[in-house]
Amino acid sequence: MRKIAVSLSKGGVGKSTTAVHLAHSLALAGSSVLLVDTDAQGQCSLLLGVKPAAGLAELVNGSIKAEEAVIEARERLWLLAGGRGLAGVKMQITRQEIGGERTLSDALEPFDGHYDFLLLDTAPGWDALTIASLFCANEILAPVSLDVASLLGLLEFKRSLGAVQQYHQRTELKYVLPTFMNRRARKCEEILGHLKLHFGELLCEPIRYSVRLSEAPGYGQTVFEYAPGCSGAQDYRELTKRIKKDAK
Repeated sequence: MRKIAVSLSKGGVGKSTTAVHLAHSLALAGSSVLLVDTDAQGQCSLLLGVKPAAGLAELVNGSIKAEEAVIEARERLWLLAGGRGLAGVKMQITRQEIGGERTLSDALEPFDGHYDFLLLDTAPGWDALTIASLFCANEILAPVSLDVASLLGLLEFKRSLGAVQQYHQRTELKYVLPTFMNRRARKCEEILGHLKLHFGELLCEPIRYSVRLSEAPGYGQTVFEYAPGCSGAQDYRELTKRIKKDAK
C-alpha cells in the first residue's frame, strides 16, 4: 500500500482539492483508496458531499473501531474524515513525551494492506498532527500555487522536512504539483521556470485554473462528476497516470 501525504505548510495552494480529486481519480482508474483527512476543518467531507458521523479523531481516541470510522464516499474510495475533534488529537500528541509522532501511524495500522493507496490530506502549518502525518507517509506530494509566497513556502517546507527525515528516512518528497496555472499570466510561467530549476524530475504537469473545480463542491460532487471534460479533470487524470506509472 502506497502512503502519500498531500502536504505543504502554506495554505491556499489546493491541498484538499488535490487530495480529493487524486483519490477519486485513482478510484475511477480501478485502485482502492483510503483518503484520510487530518485537518480540523474537515474539507474532504465537504468536497465529497458527505457528512460522516465520526472519523479520525474518534479512531485515535479509541471510541470507535477502525471499520466503523471509515465510510465509502465513492466506489473504491473510502474516507476517514477530519473535523473539529482533531484539535484534541493535536493536544494529545503534543503532551506525549515519547512516541507522539507515531500516533497516526499506530491508529491507521489496521488498514495496512487493505487498500492500494492511502492518501493523507494535511492542514496548513507545521503542527504535531502534520508531523505525525509525514511520519506515517512514505511519499509526499506538495501542491504549490504559482505565486512567490507559495514558492518560498515550498522551499521552507523542504527544509523543515529534513528534520522529519532524520528520524523517518523512508519519507521523501516525491512530487511537486503546480496549481492554479494560468498560461496567460507571465508570473505563472516565471515561477514554473523556478520550480523546474529547483525540483527537476519531481515537478508534475500543472493543474490549470478551472472555475469548474471551485463550483463542483457546491453540488456535492468532484469535478469528474460535475464537469468531466474540463481542464481540471483532464489535469488530475494526467497526475493519476504518472502516480500509477511510478508504482510499476
